[in-house]
Amino acid sequence: MPELICTTVYQFPELSDAAKEKARSWYRELGPHDDWWDAVYEDFERVCEILGIRLKTTPVRLMGGGTRAKPSIWFSGFWSQGDGACFEGYWSHAKGAAAHIRDYAPQDATLHSIADRLQALQRRNFYQLAAEASHRGRYYHEYTMSVDVTRDSPTWQSPTDDAEEIVTEALRDLARWLYRQLEAEYDHLTSDEAIEEGIIVNEYTFTEAGRRFG
Repeated sequence: MPELICTTVYQFPELSDAAKEKARSWYRELGPHDDWWDAVYEDFERVCEILGIRLKTTPVRLMGGGTRAKPSIWFSGFWSQGDGACFEGYWSHAKGAAAHIRDYAPQDATLHSIADRLQALQRRNFYQLAAEASHRGRYYHEYTMSVDVTRDSPTWQSPTDDAEEIVTEALRDLARWLYRQLEAEYDHLTSDEAIEEGIIVNEYTFTEAGRRFG
């Protein structure tokens, strides 16, 4: 014979502190939504554009059968020593980059420093430098990026002796900056405040002990 069992369920704000913690743990295990990094990537693409970096792309197949161009950005995180971010792209002189990045990110000293270093180097090389950043290996962090610097000089002048080192470190600093933005976004999405908001918005209900029900 079937039995009818009645259970009282609660909205998140109605739970005890201990039950709330159990409910948060359940929701946190679901993880952030798919492609939670999209907003960070979009910001990074804009930063690259300002600095004169054209990101490489790879085709990604869509469910409808078409394809779209995905920027060549990768990361792993956020718990292992080898975690980080990297990207592939082409860098060349972008007029006014140092001023434009300050307009875009007035408080970001790291981006200001990257733009200033690249601009000063271009000035010493008569704005003829270009570089290609490529990913190497199966890990994703700034040291998996190799950087090749060239100079488009009508008189066949080579880049200044410091060019490759400065460009490489600037682009790796940019990869480090990207990783920090991704980490901050992930920390925000998995914070108690964001978790509670997600639970409440989705109107999940729980038992008195905080176990997900229904």
